[in-house]
Amino acid sequence: MKLFVSSLAITAVTVSSAAFAADPLHGIQQKWAKCQYQSKDKDNQVYCFENLIDMNTKSLNEQPDRQDLKVWLAINKSSLAGAKGGLGALSLVKEAKKLLEEVIEKAPETLDGSAYTSLGSLYYKVPGWPIGFGDDKKAEQMLKKALEINPTGIDPNFFYGDFLAEEGDKKQAVIYLTKALNAPPRPDRPIADQGRKQEISQKLGELK
Repeated sequence: MKLFVSSLAITAVTVSSAAFAADPLHGIQQKWAKCQYQSKDKDNQVYCFENLIDMNTKSLNEQPDRQDLKVWLAINKSSLAGAKGGLGALSLVKEAKKLLEEVIEKAPETLDGSAYTSLGSLYYKVPGWPIGFGDDKKAEQMLKKALEINPTGIDPNFFYGDFLAEEGDKKQAVIYLTKALNAPPRPDRPIADQGRKQEISQKLGELK
């Protein structure tokens, strides 16, 4: 893997550093959106997520009781795994799974149940035994629990719709993906909303 710093990566770090001064969570969320949706290629994206994980870990070490920071560390590890791909990413998703299970045990409603959404997505995206821990039944349980806590949220509706699409239930998938597309905007996360809606529109296009 090539390691280099693009102008985008530098900009992302600068913006996040300013946001970190106010609240590390806000900075982490903003940089994640840049890493996920604005990286110019996979190498840049991997570098961006690795840098963000370092920042997230430092913030969590400084405030170990912040369950929201723990959720986001799991999200960032999962995102890095997605960027890297292959069996080498399995250790990252296992680390993410452990973090999310800890949050669910201690404070399950953190960030409107985001731990359930993230863990549910891992259960249907990660290969099953003997390679990984993937489990479609557990995925559905987690995603439905996330929707109980946050029924109108863009992410729980998107991931449940995506799960249903992978299960072959196109009709229900379209229903939940449409709910995700029409979810209330998150004023503090415009880049994330824009990127997610592009994903939703693409998925709906594939189903119709």
